[in-house]
Amino acid sequence: MPLKDTQNERDHRNIAIDRVGVKALRFPVEVREKEGGSQRTVATTALAVDLPEHFKGTHMSRFVEVLNSHGNCLDVREMKKVPEELLERLEASKAHVEFEFPFFRTKPAPVTGKGGVLDYSVRFEVEACANGDSDFVCTVMVPVATLCPCSKAISDYGAHNQRGLVTFAVRAKRPIWVEDLIDLVESSASCELYSLLKRPDEKYVTERAYDNPVFVEDLVRNVASKANAQDNIVWYRVEAENFESIHNHNAYAMIEKHAE
Repeated sequence: MPLKDTQNERDHRNIAIDRVGVKALRFPVEVREKEGGSQRTVATTALAVDLPEHFKGTHMSRFVEVLNSHGNCLDVREMKKVPEELLERLEASKAHVEFEFPFFRTKPAPVTGKGGVLDYSVRFEVEACANGDSDFVCTVMVPVATLCPCSKAISDYGAHNQRGLVTFAVRAKRPIWVEDLIDLVESSASCELYSLLKRPDEKYVTERAYDNPVFVEDLVRNVASKANAQDNIVWYRVEAENFESIHNHNAYAMIEKHAE
């Protein structure tokens, strides 16, 4: 006796669903590096499709089946295939997938050159439509250091500084390297962060931040200015949040450039 397929039953509320699927599913991925190598990491994934108003539900197991059909490690170059396969397997008109993962870089300390590993969060969002349209957004989340220009201007001794987090999302005409986006953001702050600092390095980063004070407004404008200078980037959204060291609130700013 066949099992009842409740998902395919008709729904009578006449309300379509924009996205339905699975979230918080971890999966191993392999990410290419600019220098020619690659690194294996673990992504937290979200997979979804649209659902017409006449269907009661979607088939959740098919999302996992599609993801696992790529083996035990998904190459980043194959990510665009996932939403395309979801369109076919679930008879949808639009599919959206997200992969968020830690990306690691070994950074030499600025003076001693001592190497230390620093992690960044990266998110790939891929969308495919049955009419052939597609979309890809790359987002990097970069921790930075900022020093307050106002504090420096009014204080007799030093200035307050803090860590901040810049979230930089882009659409580009051509493939763009994660490392280049990270470098763009780090060069826009008072100073970049390092995982390993000896005393000469600590002196350097302290003085560099002091010589390059930026408000959270300056930070997003710096990133936007550098992005505007690259014809490959057609859209971006840059958000900066400073974890204030002398306030019980955070400072925040955002700029979005819409595609022409």
